[in-house]
Amino acid sequence: MITPVLLCGGSGSRLWPLSRKSYPKQFVQLVGGDTLFQASAKRLSGEGYAAPLIVTNKDFRFIVTEQLVEEGIDPGAVIIEPERLNTGPVVLAAALLQQDLDPDALLLVAPSDHLVPDVEAFRKSVEVAREAALEGKLVTFGIRPDYPETGYGYLELAECIDGKAPRAFELKCFVEKPCLEDARTMVASGAHLWNAGIFLFSVKTIIKAFRDHAPQLVEPVEEAVKHRRMDLGFLRLDPFFWSQAEDISIDYAVMEKADNLAVVPFTSDWSDLGGWDAVWRESEKDEDGVATSGPVTAIECRNTLLRSEDETLELVGIGLENLVAIAMPDAVLVANTNRAQDVRRAVDALKAKRAEQAEDFALEHRPWGWYERLVVGQRFQVNRIVVHPGASMSLQSHHHRAEHWIVVEGTARITLDEETSLLAENQSVYIPLGVVHRLENPGKLPAVLIEVQTGSYLGEDDIIRFEDLYHRA
Repeated sequence: MITPVLLCGGSGSRLWPLSRKSYPKQFVQLVGGDTLFQASAKRLSGEGYAAPLIVTNKDFRFIVTEQLVEEGIDPGAVIIEPERLNTGPVVLAAALLQQDLDPDALLLVAPSDHLVPDVEAFRKSVEVAREAALEGKLVTFGIRPDYPETGYGYLELAECIDGKAPRAFELKCFVEKPCLEDARTMVASGAHLWNAGIFLFSVKTIIKAFRDHAPQLVEPVEEAVKHRRMDLGFLRLDPFFWSQAEDISIDYAVMEKADNLAVVPFTSDWSDLGGWDAVWRESEKDEDGVATSGPVTAIECRNTLLRSEDETLELVGIGLENLVAIAMPDAVLVANTNRAQDVRRAVDALKAKRAEQAEDFALEHRPWGWYERLVVGQRFQVNRIVVHPGASMSLQSHHHRAEHWIVVEGTARITLDEETSLLAENQSVYIPLGVVHRLENPGKLPAVLIEVQTGSYLGEDDIIRFEDLYHRA
């Protein structure tokens, strides 16, 4: 039985403005009907696979379980990082947790934001890797390159794979992200693969590798795991000991030092969707190479990606060539396709000017549902609130704002101090400043409300919580 370890704590800034720190690309529908996280979980489930170990942070924990439930997948253990570290301590923590259950188990470590259309081909590669992993190898998966990509690291094999039967090959060395000329040479060689960042190994093999090659990680991660605590079914690692672990990737910590490595080539389609140019390549295109999504009109365009992420926002492109245009309610990106890797520079520039759009959406996900900012003024804000059936906001109050809630769909149970009432569609309630209140959805359909906030300060940190189903501070 293989236990998948799905990593889903990244920020995905290269796909801004659709992917942001508050809701990154793995949870977004980029290509196809599923999110990348859902597609990854489905790819690593079924016969031969145990329930996955999910590693994420506190902001995404409810998004993870919600998206898995939508696909009918048992989330298994959801591990919460107290702070985001690289893959070295993350993988070690997952192995130490699994060690108590089955030290001989195989762990398949994979990012949750990769696109792998041919699921059966991927599973066959995993089966090829299984034998090497059971023999004590640290197996990494390499992607057969079909163009000279400079944004990936490469794996150099000891021999060319052309014409060879599928098997685990000996790894000669890791190659950092190359210049274009070197990338062309490596693609032509037949002995280089893209480094996919996917690994298969037994629990005892990877723990020994960390003890041998990265002993500085072992004690703080062991202590963080030892002092873990359960929180609503989530497994929180100890923040004090976790903060003492080095922020280092598994490649640098272990893989580049170990002598028991093997590489299994994966020759079918794969992409990490690491930029809008990659999304364009993987999208369905017309005869002029134009890929569209949402309410879009393209007139005499070529080799262009046009996406409108709002059904009320029409995006029109005229005479565009080799361009990416992504339109959202609060931000628009227009870039040359060959400058797609520079999108993160735009995010850095927006952060420098303190623009909210750099990291946050107008639509904010919460464990009880979501809310969307519709209008923002100096002393008022209008939101649309959607509460899932059976869900509840915290019992709370505010120092600086009053609120007016109007139910437009469904039913809402409202608590104001000691009084509780049930509101139906077209009914409303006023919540004066300082009043302790709560909103619940007792129905079987989502409750939708329009909220008008008024006051001297409208920030989300002006919330005093007295009770909360989701244990938020």
